[in-house]
Amino acid sequence: MKRAVARASPAQDAPAPAPAYVGLELLSTAVLVVDAAGRVRWLNQSAEAMLDLSRRIVLGQLARGLFVDTSAVDRLLDEAQVGSFTARQLAMLLRRPLRPPLQVQAIATALYQDETPLLLELLPIEQQLRATREERQHDLSEASRRLMRNLAHEIKNPLGGIRGAAQLLQTELRTPEEREYTSVIISEADRLQALVDSVLGPPRAPRVIVDLNIHEVCERVRAVIQAEYPNGLLIDRDYDASVPDLRADREQLIQALLNVVRNAAQALQPRIEAGDARLQIRTRISQPIALLGRPCRLALDLRVIDNGPGIPEELRERVFDPLVSGREGGSGLGLSLAQELIHQNGGTIDFESVPGRTDFRILLPLR
Repeated sequence: MKRAVARASPAQDAPAPAPAYVGLELLSTAVLVVDAAGRVRWLNQSAEAMLDLSRRIVLGQLARGLFVDTSAVDRLLDEAQVGSFTARQLAMLLRRPLRPPLQVQAIATALYQDETPLLLELLPIEQQLRATREERQHDLSEASRRLMRNLAHEIKNPLGGIRGAAQLLQTELRTPEEREYTSVIISEADRLQALVDSVLGPPRAPRVIVDLNIHEVCERVRAVIQAEYPNGLLIDRDYDASVPDLRADREQLIQALLNVVRNAAQALQPRIEAGDARLQIRTRISQPIALLGRPCRLALDLRVIDNGPGIPEELRERVFDPLVSGREGGSGLGLSLAQELIHQNGGTIDFESVPGRTDFRILLPLR
């Protein structure tokens, strides 16, 4: 079947949004509905964000003009109109007026309707990879935390017995030189006990979900870290005042953000001593995304950025695992706990790191 391919002018009357597709507005992925003439009949907010174009401009334009390979859309529309497929996936390059083309995974679905035969769902390939990585990271971290807790429980009881036996033995020894050995056993047992307690954590209090301003949380954390590092560390605040309140557990978010910021400050220790350490806490509103596999129309994008040495390559895949630390003397529990608390509040945490810049990104649902 052949169709006219003359480009539609934006000045033409654009079709009104179709009520039948309003339910697709909730999807975090970009969706385009294409009519029999090849024009965009409907698109959701995620598609507007991906195209960097408003709905008013896109509606009525030929869908082929939105892609680098225009013939691919023509073929999909032809085949959808004759019912030769139900769903098909292919990689495509999406044109964007102010930015380079974006590689997307296009899922074409035949709607079996004469007026609107084709639906295109567009997923950035980078987003797919990130979602897969987040899911894998979450599963591995959960398995690792369960293993560490079980191991900590097994260690706790015999450790107490070792310490008690060393104390009894110390009372039987006569010289300070002999008692020095039992003192080492007792002090090391105390150190291991503290580590076990950190792994097990305190008994979990019931979560208290409230409406909160994220900038109050940021200021609380900033004040604590600034008190710990009064000299040599500049904490820069870059807050977006338009960020609305979110519903979450205030104390959990304070603890999670404090762990991330403190981890950054500890990595900055050489620069703090040199007097040129810089740490930034930044807030923004994110475009529609998926968080932990669930669509989110509006999200908080919270960044902690430092000018430290970066995360070593060999630790990047395990940075959120318990007891993994790139710092001598570190427990490796801070980022693991931060990830767990952020997940409990429906969010995700990830990072990008190169020497001189490490950027931890926390995403939390606003709607």
